[in-house]
Amino acid sequence: MPNEIRRILLPLNCGQIIEPALDVGLRLARAFHAHLAAVLIGDDPNETATLAGEGLSGAMINDMIVNAEHEAQRRLLQTRLTFNKFLATHDIAWSGQDPSPAPAEDARVTTSLDSLSGSQLEQVTWLARLSDLTLIPHLESGDDPRASETLHAALFDSGRPVIIAPPTIPGTLGRRICIAWNGTAEAAVALRAILPCARQAEAVSVLCSPDYQRRGPDGDKAVEYLARHGVDATLIRFTPQDCSVGVALLGACASFGADMLAMGAYSHSRLRQMILGGVTRHVLEHAPLTVMMTR
Repeated sequence: MPNEIRRILLPLNCGQIIEPALDVGLRLARAFHAHLAAVLIGDDPNETATLAGEGLSGAMINDMIVNAEHEAQRRLLQTRLTFNKFLATHDIAWSGQDPSPAPAEDARVTTSLDSLSGSQLEQVTWLARLSDLTLIPHLESGDDPRASETLHAALFDSGRPVIIAPPTIPGTLGRRICIAWNGTAEAAVALRAILPCARQAEAVSVLCSPDYQRRGPDGDKAVEYLARHGVDATLIRFTPQDCSVGVALLGACASFGADMLAMGAYSHSRLRQMILGGVTRHVLEHAPLTVMMTR
């Protein structure tokens, strides 16, 4: 069975915990002989003037822009140093650009690091469309707001799977995989996207619940689909805890000993999810394991 993951995009927004994301990226790149393409997204100091609003003099706004430029450079340098240290620690080759043609099966993992200045989420989305996966560092409440914007842009506008790294470096990755199933088109895309990882896993389970299920095939049909692709999966039905499907879903992952969860994102309208929360939002905020999301 040919590998289906050859290029992994890793946007590095400043202010995030990037070590777990780098670790997950390295593990995936080694598992699939893929190229890890990191992108540094710098701050746009000109946005400071827009956010400053009215009532400030030109001199005051200029000082704010200068200070923002200095802070942006400091944060970019810190991120680059962390990235370089990671490469040296794990003896990873830095190619400077995506290798062409694809590396041989026994080739060392390669990586590249490009810098995008200013507000260039559109470019990140375009890069994601030509990547097999986009890997996003875990989101913290105090992170740069553009970190969340990057996640949403990659998830909604790239047409490719997104992997969200856990808050800490995982002990294992992809050995025990859970797949959240509710019969929707989003869940079907997640089921297909996780196949390369599921084929290499030691154990796979399909998680479903009557409270999570929407109009569509039941979980046993998802298990049959996986079997046709050479994946022996078990069906696990879970019950919501305290009326929260998200809590129960992560609880089922913990009971299974999962180190990776695949799921479709935002089964309802995006606005409703952002206002009312939901399973997707809960998983994004509380998942202790690596999560693959698809739209």
